[in-house]
Amino acid sequence: MEFLTASLVGWSRAQFAMTAMYHWVFVPLTLGLGIIMAVMETLYVRTGKEEWKSAARFWMRLFGINFAFGIATGLVLEFQFGTNWSNYSWFVGDIFGAPLAIEAILAFFMEATFISLMFFGWKKLSRGAHLASTWLTVAGATISALWILVANAWMQYPVGMEFNPDTVRNEMHDFWSILLSPVAVNKFCHTVLSGWVLGALFVTGISAWFLLRRRNTDFAVRSMKVGTVFGVVASLLVIATGHMSAYNVAHHQPMKLAAMEAHYEGYEGVELIGVGIINPQKKSWDDGVQPVVGRIAFPKMLSFLGFSDFNAFVPGIRDIIEGGYELPDGETALSFEEKRARGRLAIQALADYRTAVEAGDDEAAALYKEELRRNYAYFGYGYLETPEDLIPPVGLTFYSFRIMVILGMWFILLFLVAGFFVWKRDIARQRWLLWVALLTIPLGYLAGEFGWVVAEVGRQPWAIQDILPVQAAISSISAESVRLTFFIFLVLFTALFVAEVRIMLRQIKRGPVEEMAAGTTDIDKQEK
Repeated sequence: MEFLTASLVGWSRAQFAMTAMYHWVFVPLTLGLGIIMAVMETLYVRTGKEEWKSAARFWMRLFGINFAFGIATGLVLEFQFGTNWSNYSWFVGDIFGAPLAIEAILAFFMEATFISLMFFGWKKLSRGAHLASTWLTVAGATISALWILVANAWMQYPVGMEFNPDTVRNEMHDFWSILLSPVAVNKFCHTVLSGWVLGALFVTGISAWFLLRRRNTDFAVRSMKVGTVFGVVASLLVIATGHMSAYNVAHHQPMKLAAMEAHYEGYEGVELIGVGIINPQKKSWDDGVQPVVGRIAFPKMLSFLGFSDFNAFVPGIRDIIEGGYELPDGETALSFEEKRARGRLAIQALADYRTAVEAGDDEAAALYKEELRRNYAYFGYGYLETPEDLIPPVGLTFYSFRIMVILGMWFILLFLVAGFFVWKRDIARQRWLLWVALLTIPLGYLAGEFGWVVAEVGRQPWAIQDILPVQAAISSISAESVRLTFFIFLVLFTALFVAEVRIMLRQIKRGPVEEMAAGTTDIDKQEK
């Protein structure tokens, strides 16, 4: 694999990022709204109250719209691995392709089967059978997310594979270590739970809109009760899994953690920065300039989050580049220069091995294969030129992390306050709070997007941690073609997004009163 132009790398990354971010507009609401509508239908089946059926059907309509648009963007995202990232697809296709194949065969067909029963089976299935179809639809969507997140987690923490120099591919040898790696398990839980938080925000915010309009008020209060309770529980679980995310990053991606905190010089008992501003005078990783100014920090919290020890040493960017500190496993960290040298030994050993195989020199081939095996853990470093190549965009990672966390804290406060008033049956008079709940819906999407910025930008320059940098992962195509398709997809995805918003708004304005045509009861009219 050769270095390709920075322009091609930049446009390929931009196109994938744009597609992924548009796709993520739809995915978390599918996960969150799905579980809430299933809970509401469960309450209908258990209590027999038509009000819960009306609520479940209303949120189900919005779920279906969102689900359909999510499929369109997801298909384009997967195709880009073959079109723009063919080196990556070849290098790890045996591993990365397996979760995607399982997702398509198992989860997608599961969703496609049961979503039709869920939407069209109200008058044809028993209550229990219809409820089962709803839960299986939600399970299918969640399982779909599982396999995608397992694949992404493997890129962050590659395990369970062995490099085959004959095919120049990484091949899976332990499926379960990939599926059950600590990074994969935590990423799945954290991401799905964040989708539940968005679903709760959406239900709470839309319910607030009905209360502001003084329409379907009983439906709105009932939905808001579910949304706020669900939101508090999901938010607390997100915090717990977020702590585990920090632990995994500290152990497996220390440079990402350093970028998240703009942490350049390592020491023991490192504080966690709550808010701060990146110092514009900071020009280099080794210039000694204070990286963050005007900061408010929590003493020793970064050490605790990363290593469960308030006095633990947390390496900074400079430490990671220069090496020499003790790793969590007791080994001494290698410097960037040493890792790059070993990476280039691995690359050269691979080339020499293939030459020896072609020449029929089995003895030399065995020696080169062993040399490759000893240094393969640093294979990707051989493609890097300078220490700066190892540092992700610190400013973007630093600010994105803080925006995500601050928004998460805001959501908990909103759920608690809204829940307090809705359970006191005084929410309708708190119009200021209703407006806040409604306007917070877009912030839920932003929190998720910034979370992915931290995860993906923070792991640069790696497509696969330590093994394959992004510039070695792309396809040998022209930058002009990628640039052209970038703008084509941008227009198409924007049109899809606008279409979804318009359709969703139209359905929201119809309200649950329309469910009367399907045999349910409008709550407001029933009480009148």
